[in-house]
Amino acid sequence: MTKYSSRYASSPEAVKKYDTQQLRDEFLIDDLMKEDEIVLVYSHYDRYIAGSAVPVKNDLTLETIDPLKAPYFLERREIGIINVGGSGSVLVEGKSFELGFKDALYIGSGNKEVIFKSNDNTNPAKFYINSAPAHTSYPTVKVSLAEANKLELGTMETANHRTVNQMIIGSVVTTCQLQMGMTELRTGSVWNTMPAHVHDRRMEVYFYLDIPENQAVCHFMGQPQETRHIWINNHQAVISPPWSIHSGSGTSNYTFIWGMAGENLDYGDMDVCKITDLR
Repeated sequence: MTKYSSRYASSPEAVKKYDTQQLRDEFLIDDLMKEDEIVLVYSHYDRYIAGSAVPVKNDLTLETIDPLKAPYFLERREIGIINVGGSGSVLVEGKSFELGFKDALYIGSGNKEVIFKSNDNTNPAKFYINSAPAHTSYPTVKVSLAEANKLELGTMETANHRTVNQMIIGSVVTTCQLQMGMTELRTGSVWNTMPAHVHDRRMEVYFYLDIPENQAVCHFMGQPQETRHIWINNHQAVISPPWSIHSGSGTSNYTFIWGMAGENLDYGDMDVCKITDLR
C-alpha cells in the first residue's frame, strides 16, 4: 500500500509569518515508518521525494504516484534507500540486495520493479527513501556503512563531535543529482551542522534517528537573519529549502540522514553562516 502527499514551495518572506503549526505543516514529515505501508512526500523543492517502506506482514512494491505522471516510479527518477531497522532486502528487477542496519542502496532510473522485504517480521526492516529526477541511468550499487567515506568533524569542546558517513555521493557512487549520507553524533555532542550554512543550488531533507526515548532534537531553519525552529522526534524528517539553514541541537546525541538534490554535486558548495551572525 502506498500513500503520498505533496508539499508546495514557500518563499522566505511567507515563512517569516508562519506560526508553529504552519511551520510543521509545511516542512515536518511526521508520519514515516508505518507498518506495511509505503509513505511518500513529494516536495516541489527540486521535485524531491522523501518517504519510508516498512514491510511486516507483506512485501511492499514501489508503485508510481500521480504527481510523476509516469507508468512506473523510476521511469525518470533515481532513488536512495537506507535501512534503519532490522535486516531486510530490496529486490531490483529480480536481483536481491541485502541491507543490514544503516546500509544504503542506490537504484538508477529505468528499473521497473523495486520490492521491499523484511527478513524477520518481528524485527522488520525500516527503509528510509529519498528520490530525485534523473536524466541518465546509472548502475544499482549497495553501500554498507563500513564502505562509506568517513569524515571526522567538530570537537567535544563545541558539542559537535561527529562522524559524517558519505554513502550515496560522487566519491562512492555515480548519480545524476541525488546525494545521501548519515551523520552520527558522539556521546556528549548535540549540535549538528554548526556553523550552519545554506546552498542555493540544492535543497536538503534531514531524517532524524537514534533519538533516545523521551528526548528530542530542536531543528533550526529559515534565513540566517530570520531563523525558526521545529521540534523533532525519532524517525521524523524535515524539508530544508535552498534558502534555509538546516541545523539542530538535541537533548541527547543522535543520528541523522541527509539527502540532497539540485544543480550540482559539489558537497562543499555551501555558504557558511557565522555563528555570531545568526538571528
